Amino acid sequence: MSKDIILTGITTTGTPHLGNYVGAIRPAIEASRDRHVKSFYFLADYHSLIKCHDPQRINQSSMEVAAAWIALGLDTDNAVFYRQSDIPEIPELTWILTCMTAKGLMNRAHAYKAAVSENENAGENAGTRDPDKGVSMGLFSYPILMAADILMFKATKVPVGRDQIQHLEMARDIAMRFNHHFGEMLVLPEVVVDENTSVLSGLDGRKMSKSYNNTIPLFLPEKKLRKLIMKIRTDTSPPEAPKDPDTSSLFAIYQAFADSDACSAMRRRYAEGISWGEMKQILFETVNAVLDTPRRRYEELVADPEYIESVLQKGALRAREYSTPFLAKIRQAIGIRPIGR
Repeated sequence: MSKDIILTGITTTGTPHLGNYVGAIRPAIEASRDRHVKSFYFLADYHSLIKCHDPQRINQSSMEVAAAWIALGLDTDNAVFYRQSDIPEIPELTWILTCMTAKGLMNRAHAYKAAVSENENAGENAGTRDPDKGVSMGLFSYPILMAADILMFKATKVPVGRDQIQHLEMARDIAMRFNHHFGEMLVLPEVVVDENTSVLSGLDGRKMSKSYNNTIPLFLPEKKLRKLIMKIRTDTSPPEAPKDPDTSSLFAIYQAFADSDACSAMRRRYAEGISWGEMKQILFETVNAVLDTPRRRYEELVADPEYIESVLQKGALRAREYSTPFLAKIRQAIGIRPIGR
């Protein structure tokens, strides 16, 4: 029985925060230790070019993200951990798939439709009628690059958030069209959505997100971590008043870092009445205890970028053991081969 092949892309824009850790990084790292599956994890640095044109930021973010995953325990001996841009077969496959993809399919992509809708709404007020204003081909054809990432390594399962389900469906559509023309070469991936994934609230009570500027960076020094936790918005209920943990941003974060016994005890404290100041201090101590050792490892890694680079290069060599021969088969199938063969 063949192993499942699981592939996970990691965005390289910005610094990892607590929400990233709880919702994506921690479960993915646990999965990386599973010897019963073949796992691929990659830094999606080509994807970052769609929104970010700051070379320093892209490079810095790639380093920070790679360091974070390694520091938190990604098993790079079992899983293949690489940088997207180190695999030249991926952009080549992207072009091949682009030539097989209907423009109408890309027209239906949520991100593109949202950009067009925003332009049309703005145009009504400004008197302009260019629905594609500011839309790059990177944004428009992003799902094809994502399809190449997945199809190159014959991924059978791809864990994604609900906002990415459409892109997986598009990857399947593209693969089916390719297979119809050139034979059953591309594996149709299965979407995996974890319904139990935690979504943390940020400093202002909304979902923790870089776009809201309400995040708590993962590896802040202790003093800065405490300062930000103390800034988390709460209501004005007095310390002695009973409080509902299920509507509390503080408890939601606490629950993501504390064990079940501690969470049960904290629920009782909420029912009895606990001051927000005390809860914030307990939350800080709990989060800090979990992140203390990884933080020190992260700081060591960031101070040694050559080591991070060596890990990624090792991963790229392993990834290309799959991508190089597979692309050669694809080229043969589509007719890009020596004359007469």
